[in-house]
Amino acid sequence: MMKNNTTSRRNFLRAGSAFAAGAGFSRFGMMNALAQGSPNYKALVCVFLFGGNDGHNMVVPQSAAAFNAYKSIRGSLALPDGNAKLLPVSALNGTPYGLNDGLSSIHALWAQQKLAAVANVGMLVQPTTRAQYLGGTATVPTNLFSHSDQVIAMQAGNPNGSGGTGWAGRVADAVQSMNGASTFPASISMAGSALFCTGNAVQSASLIPGFDLSMNGMSAWPASATAARLQALQEILTFDTGMALIQSANKVRQDAQTLNGMLKSLSTGNPLATVFPQTEIGRQLQQVAQIIQLRGSTGMSRQVFFCSLGGFDTHSSQSWAQWDLLRQVADALLAFYNSTVEMGVTGQVTSFTESDFGRTLQPSGSGCDHGWGSHHLVLGGAVKGGDLYGTFPTMALGGPDDSANRGAMIPTTSIDQYGGTMAKWFGVSAAAMPQVFPNLGNFGVQDLGFLG
Repeated sequence: MMKNNTTSRRNFLRAGSAFAAGAGFSRFGMMNALAQGSPNYKALVCVFLFGGNDGHNMVVPQSAAAFNAYKSIRGSLALPDGNAKLLPVSALNGTPYGLNDGLSSIHALWAQQKLAAVANVGMLVQPTTRAQYLGGTATVPTNLFSHSDQVIAMQAGNPNGSGGTGWAGRVADAVQSMNGASTFPASISMAGSALFCTGNAVQSASLIPGFDLSMNGMSAWPASATAARLQALQEILTFDTGMALIQSANKVRQDAQTLNGMLKSLSTGNPLATVFPQTEIGRQLQQVAQIIQLRGSTGMSRQVFFCSLGGFDTHSSQSWAQWDLLRQVADALLAFYNSTVEMGVTGQVTSFTESDFGRTLQPSGSGCDHGWGSHHLVLGGAVKGGDLYGTFPTMALGGPDDSANRGAMIPTTSIDQYGGTMAKWFGVSAAAMPQVFPNLGNFGVQDLGFLG
């Protein structure tokens, strides 16, 4: 009974969330349905890897000294193993690396210079050395190594908590004028409500991919009965009750129906030919692609999206689990990239990964523990790919990049620099950047150069 009750409650909440998403579409009917997609359209698409992805086994050094140190420290977790192999790539300076072969779907994009890696990214207040960290002379983020705190911090771009907004929401705030009179949400989560998307000014929304927002009970015989029902519903939704709460709820329903009709029209009118994997992350990215396809109707020039996949808290049985999770991510990202090619916007859409934190270089049984810095991937037509950006950490326990003695690496690139590089490409001005990333000014290099 408890299980059934929980399931019913979950379904109820999912349905409620789908309609609540419409709250982000307030004044949706004011959109110009004939607006043309801007040739200056740009989108940022975050794929958040919940649980703390092990970057050490996603991008592996292949130069002899670094790889030997990696193998010695990682022990049974070292790749290649019986489950995962390594896919060879090289930085433009010739330094060799290996990608986890869960990423085989997107491996070819490295050679096509559409895929890049950014090394040892994490939450920082300022550049921090091992001596400063251990000596307590550096200001560091609060509650490091805590999932709940660092999930918030990485989405917020705030080392001390949420501050009430996410960094992508503030990016959308900063370029709000580029969307002109369009009232379509500039910031949309496909993974439930997400702090990442929350701004101070812009509309944001959350959607459940594939959730049909059509009204039940609207089919009847004869056709005149159906028409009468629809007419009655519209009269209810448009009736001015004089009560703000009821008016807002009615507007949510109207907007949800409008969006539903737009998304359905794609499947009957001009659906994308690109086939997406029907995994959780595949469906999320497919929905993002469908909304980008609507840019001609929405009149949007700038949009940010949030997608996610959980399961990366690999304290045990990591080898196969991480491989399979990365496979799901890579398959979905390849389909999404192909869809941007199909839509002619490959150079206007940039996808990237984020996570709570990295993991320890030293294993713990068949897994590893909470770390700090981690490697991330950036993909798209505007990416200066085929290269690794930032500084790869030294493979040594107690080494210059280790925060203690287990290989929880102190980031050499901050989330401010990582996000700031994308924000600059997106159109955020230098004057607005301190409002988006308040700590970016603490770092000498503010544009990592992976977007052009």
